[in-house]
Amino acid sequence: MADRADVIVVGGGVIGLTTAVCLAESGLRVKVWGSLFRERTTSAVAGAMIGGPVFSEPLASTVRWQRASMDEFTELAKDPGTGSRVARGRLVSRLGNSIPPWATELPGFRPCTPDESAGFPVAFWITSPLVDMPVYLDYLIDRLIAAGGDIEVRTVSSLAEPAAAAPVVVNCTGVGAAALANDNQVHPIRGQHVVVENPGLDDFFYEGGVETDWTCYMPHASRVVLGGNATPGNWSLTPDDTETQAILARCIAIDPRLATAKILAVEVGLRPGRPTIRLEPDPTNPHLIHCYGHAGTGVSMSWGCAREITTLLTNP
Repeated sequence: MADRADVIVVGGGVIGLTTAVCLAESGLRVKVWGSLFRERTTSAVAGAMIGGPVFSEPLASTVRWQRASMDEFTELAKDPGTGSRVARGRLVSRLGNSIPPWATELPGFRPCTPDESAGFPVAFWITSPLVDMPVYLDYLIDRLIAAGGDIEVRTVSSLAEPAAAAPVVVNCTGVGAAALANDNQVHPIRGQHVVVENPGLDDFFYEGGVETDWTCYMPHASRVVLGGNATPGNWSLTPDDTETQAILARCIAIDPRLATAKILAVEVGLRPGRPTIRLEPDPTNPHLIHCYGHAGTGVSMSWGCAREITTLLTNP
C-alpha cells in the first residue's frame, strides 16, 4: 500500500487489529503500529468466551458492542479457520441461591441439574462463541493484509508520532494508554492462565461474581486455557507458581481429566482496567479517536467497538 496512510491504529491487540480490519474493509488506507503482536499481546492469552452478562460501563454502549460482537463471532464460527466456534458451557456462581432473571435470556439457557452444578448454588448452561485467540489473531492479521492494510512493529512514545504520519489516529493501546493518553484512570489488572493439552474437554466452565480468584476453563481444539485471577495494580508479567498450582487445583476439582493433562504454558497478561471503557474522539483533537479500558472484555466488545469507530470516521 502507499506509504501515507489515511489512518494509523496504535496497538496490535484484538481491539486494534479488529478496528484496522473494519477501517481497511471500508476503503481506508490503514496501518497498525504496535510494539507487540500475536503471542506477546494481552489478547493472545485470553480465554476467550464471548457470551454471558454485561456489567461494564457505559452500560448502554457495552450491551450494544457485545451484541454486535456476538453476531460477528457466531458468523465467524461457520469457518473453522477463524478460531471461533459456538460451544456449550456452564456459568456458575456462589453469589445468591437462585438463577438471576437475566440468565434466562441467554442463548442455550438451561438450569444445571444437581450433578452438573459442581457444588455451586447458582449454575446453568448457555451457548456462546468461544475463541482460540492465537488462531484468531492470525486470522485478523491475514484479513487485514488482504484488505490492503499494513502492520509495523514499533514502539510509540507519543501519540504525536502517528499524528505526524497520518491525518487520523486511533489509540487502541490498552494499558499503555495510561502513559500515551495521560489517563490516570487506566491501571493494569494482572491475570494468569495455565494452558494444558486438551484431554477431551468440549464444554467450557466459568465462575462469575468473583473479584480475585475464580475457576474457569476454555477448551479449544488441542489445548485448554485454565484460570483465572485478577490483581489490580500489578505490572508483573512473571508467572507465579503458587497461582499456577491454585488454578490447576480449582479446575481439576471440576473436571478430574485435567489432572493428567500436560502443561504447555503459563501465560500472564495485563488487562487494561478503567472505571468506564473509553471510546470517543479526543476533546482537544477530533482526528484522534480513543478506544481502551476494556479490562477483561476486550474480545467480547471488539467488533462492536470497531464498527462504531468505523462509523465515526466514515460517516462524520
